[in-house]
Formats: sequence, C-alpha cells, structure tokens
Amino acid sequence: MTAPIRFPRFFVTSPAPCPYLPGKRERKVFTELRGDSADELNEALGRIGFRRSQTVAYRPSCLDCQACVSVRVAAGEFAPSSSQKRTLKDNSDLVATECRPWATAEQFDLLRKYLAVRHPGGGMTQMEENDFADMVEHTPVSSYIVEYREPGIGARQGRLVGACLTDYQGDGLSMIYSFYDPEHGDRAGLGNYIILDHIRRAAEQELPYVYLGYWVQGAERMQYKVRYRPLERLTRGGWERVPEAEQRELIRAATRPRRERSEPLPAKDGHPSEYKLTD
Repeated sequence: MTAPIRFPRFFVTSPAPCPYLPGKRERKVFTELRGDSADELNEALGRIGFRRSQTVAYRPSCLDCQACVSVRVAAGEFAPSSSQKRTLKDNSDLVATECRPWATAEQFDLLRKYLAVRHPGGGMTQMEENDFADMVEHTPVSSYIVEYREPGIGARQGRLVGACLTDYQGDGLSMIYSFYDPEHGDRAGLGNYIILDHIRRAAEQELPYVYLGYWVQGAERMQYKVRYRPLERLTRGGWERVPEAEQRELIRAATRPRRERSEPLPAKDGHPSEYKLTD
C-alpha cells in the first residue's frame, strides 16, 4: 500500500520594513524543510522562487510590491565577459575546497570583517558565533561550504579569503550566502570570482543552473546579479531568458559610476532568523 503524500504547511510572516527598498513593507510565505523528502521539497520550491534559510524555505509574498525577482544563470551556456575573464585569471591561484557544513571560527571572523565593511548597520552584523553556526549547520538538505584560500606553504593551509554556503540541487547549485575579504588589496573581484567558480562547478557537473537568489531593481547592491549571461528570471508564466538587449542595458546601468546613481543602498540578501505566524 502506498503511503499518503504529505503536503507541506505554509505560513506567512508579519509585515516588517523591507531591507531592500525604503518605505516598503515585506512579508514572506514559508514552510519547514524536514524528513526524508527535504531535498526534493527544497528543490521543487527552489524552482518556483523559494530560498532556504536553515530549516525553512521562504519567498516574498508582499501585498503591494513584486520587486524581488528570482534569477539563475544558465551555467552550460555562460560565456565570461572581458572583466570576468580578468577576475578568473587574477584569482586562478586560489585553492577552493568543498567542506562539510560545519562552521569554524576562521569563517566567522571573515564573515564579521565582510559585514562590517560591506553591510555596516545591517541586521546580520549582530550575529554571534552560535548564530553563524546555526546558519551553516542547521540544514536538512545536501549542503556544503566552499572555502577559498590563498596558496599555503608546505603542509600549512593558506589564508581564508572567501567562502560560500551552497545547496546542491538536481538542477543546479543554489548559492545561499557568500562572503569574502573586502579589503584584500591584492585581489579584486573576490565576490565575483566566487560566483564564476560556482558557474564553472555547475557546468563541470552538467548541472544546468546556478541560482543567485533575488534580484531587486532599484536596490544597488543587488545589481551585480545582472552581469552574468545568459540570465533567466522567474515570471508568472515560469522561467524566461532575459533578452540580450535588455540585459546589456541592465549591465550598463549597474556598472556606471556610483555618483551617477540615485538608488538607495540596502543590505545584501539576508537570512530571516525569525518567522512569526499570522492568521
């Protein structure tokens, strides 16, 4: 006799200030990931725009705004731009290692440095080491951390300069959260390099996509996501390829000098740590 299918229960958070767009209120719908089918559920929800935070899958469900758009890179078709080729070359000596999802003090120190420089005042700056451990280790799905280190000397490991918490899915890699040394004077584009390396990893494993989370037009620090081509976005009709001409214009707008922009500077993709149920 076949066991009955158990559908997940979904809940909605209370409205809260939007971390991306001033004056907006955000709301999320979420469900718990647990049990033997957690991987399958996480993958199915990822295909319709959900993101994972520890044991929860969530997506925006705002009443008056649809600015958050899920985006993914078609890894097998990706062709780096001239600047991306330079980034790959400049960081080609880094040693990348897939590690089990186990938080270390070295990773946490790097995260604190990253947040203090890139996202001062953001909610994640209040994280303590046990909060970071929860973010990394409380996972019911196939996850790992990719560490990026400079070459070591002899048997000694090199300095950690970047890391990314990543979920493995049947159709791609989902980059949950990445961080890096933001003040490394000898290495430019570490954040871009981490994404480029994930695209390479996905292509080598014949996985079609790298999921980058949400792109928010009008939020400056989310615009880096439009630089990877070809890019696909989730619409009401499903996933669609961003037209080349449109993406060129988005890249042009994202790369013009900051003094010419008027958009606010919200925090980077965050990880909601509290989900309050509403009726």
